[in-house]
Amino acid sequence: MSEDSKRILIVDDDAALRELITDYLSVSGYQVEGVGDGMAMRALLSEQVVNLVVLDLMLPGEDGLSLLRWLREHHGPP
Repeated sequence: MSEDSKRILIVDDDAALRELITDYLSVSGYQVEGVGDGMAMRALLSEQVVNLVVLDLMLPGEDGLSLLRWLREHHGPP
């Protein structure tokens, strides 16, 4: 697997859980970024390409399902 195909974005408002997942995946060799809400997710995706998004459904403000619809329309990572 190439380095370019190992970029993962974690979107979760629970900072402790986001950090736990990020640390675990980083140790496993992935390049991982973590953000806490949809606004931060959109900002990161405007600057970086990721291969996989792990998305919490129950986020403050905009929920994960509406963010998923936005992802499918604009970016398309799994």
